[in-house]
Amino acid sequence: MSLTLIIILILLGILLFLIEFLLIPGITVAGIGGAILIVGGVILAYNHHGSSAGNYILLGTAVVSLLTVFIVLKSETWRKIMLQKDISGKMNVVDQTGTEVKVGDAGKTVSRLNPMGKVVINGIYYEALSPNKYIDQKIDIEVTKVLSNKLIVKFKN
Repeated sequence: MSLTLIIILILLGILLFLIEFLLIPGITVAGIGGAILIVGGVILAYNHHGSSAGNYILLGTAVVSLLTVFIVLKSETWRKIMLQKDISGKMNVVDQTGTEVKVGDAGKTVSRLNPMGKVVINGIYYEALSPNKYIDQKIDIEVTKVLSNKLIVKFKN
């Protein structure tokens, strides 16, 4: 077996390990396949090229693997494709000073209020609650109370 093919198998195994580590959560085919390729490449090196070449391949594989993990984790470009566990979204907080939306403002429902849903008031989307009745979408509503994270609304008379 050619030394080039053994090195390609090991590099492909390292690539699959990186895919497993950065992109796919859990133990999947990529991680298992990467382990098989790396171990298989080292075993083939020992079988076809002797123990001294096998030792060099094993040492090289360990060094390249550790260096690759170190470089990948230090570089900021990999953070863009890595799975993140932080949620960066935020809830629309209602300004309670009365400058943004106030009691008596009119608007329309965007989604069905069942009892909560989305409304648009003065061109801004909010979470709203209809405590008494369900309100279908595209119905005129009126604000009855302003809370920090939602509006209480009713049918507009």
